Amino acid sequence: MKAIELRSKSRDELSQTLLELSREQFNLRMQKGTGQLAKPSQVKAVRKDIARINTILSELARA
Repeated sequence: MKAIELRSKSRDELSQTLLELSREQFNLRMQKGTGQLAKPSQVKAVRKDIARINTILSELARA
């Protein structure tokens, strides 16, 4: 997910996306623990998406 796409969303949409990504991150961690994770790079991508959303939410809070 690109930052430009995220900036066009509202705070509610960003919060909802953040919640979905947090759930996905949890599921990926569980898959990693049981050895069922097919794409290890997906964990890193989800973590970076969460960081992007948190950054944009903090920018909106300051503005």
